[in-house]
Amino acid sequence: MEVGIIGSGIIGLTSALALVEAGYSVTIVARDLPGDDSSQQWASPWAGAGILPHPDYKGHDLQTESFKFYWALAHRDPTSGVQVVDVTEYYDDRDDDSTIWYERMAPKYRRLPSKDLPANAKMGFKYQSMTVNPAVFLPWIKAVLDKKGVRFIRAEVKTIEEARSILQIKRIVNASGLGAFHLANDNKVVAVRGQTMLVESDSHEMVMFQGSHYTYQIPRMYSGGVIVGGVSQPGNMDQKVDPEVRSDILRRMKLVMNDQYQGVDPDKHVMKDLVGFRPSREGGYRLEREDDVIHAYGFNTLGYTYSYGVALKVRDLVTSATIEEAAVRSKL
Repeated sequence: MEVGIIGSGIIGLTSALALVEAGYSVTIVARDLPGDDSSQQWASPWAGAGILPHPDYKGHDLQTESFKFYWALAHRDPTSGVQVVDVTEYYDDRDDDSTIWYERMAPKYRRLPSKDLPANAKMGFKYQSMTVNPAVFLPWIKAVLDKKGVRFIRAEVKTIEEARSILQIKRIVNASGLGAFHLANDNKVVAVRGQTMLVESDSHEMVMFQGSHYTYQIPRMYSGGVIVGGVSQPGNMDQKVDPEVRSDILRRMKLVMNDQYQGVDPDKHVMKDLVGFRPSREGGYRLEREDDVIHAYGFNTLGYTYSYGVALKVRDLVTSATIEEAAVRSKL
């Protein structure tokens, strides 16, 4: 059985892996492919890519499966660009960890005493998770898929029917990210601008502050630095680095991790600025079957966190469609 995938971002690539390992013949059609790291038209190369389960988002089972996948990969193959790190999360919009559903899953989970919290944080905790370096991981997974026989076609498609015409395949997985606005006629899809910077550091700790502001440090394997952010700006399509956002990120990092960022000089210690556009969707992501199309898009900042769980769900939806089709044929 052949399956076509539109999009070679993290959702399309992991879906291809799950499908080919289930015995499907897979072809991906995409405008941007792993290695096109300079293109800001797709989100995956620009992601901070920390595997951070979210307490307030649905799809706990998807996040759990993805966590298990990256945990195993980090231990099995460090050349993938995935590494295990210590994580510290802080919140100023909740008083306890009753919403932290992943405390049962995360290794070495423990609450922090109040004396260890930064200014204004109401609660915090530590555990272990993973970070992904997209510049390493995306070419790595493409090489894995190449070896498994997955084909890649570079083409920009405007409609799902155009993709079918190019692929000559009926069953399609729509993992087109922002492209779903047109491909799926989904006006709920919105681009969310993100801006981060790669700062020189040998830290292996991932730190996240959420609530009144969204501030984080994410180690980037093999880079000699950490990704520092962040900002979420729906509808802002400015590709240039905003110096005011840059300054504000560093200001917030000093509040969260004063001892490590007090001496950071942007002109000396910032290795690279990054601006990308996350594929978000009003009302949450779309993961469902519509006739011969499986839609999988709209994961905003959590593409990597959801990715392999989404891939397994895509595989299951394709399999159920295949079984239904076979049952119909048997009655003819």
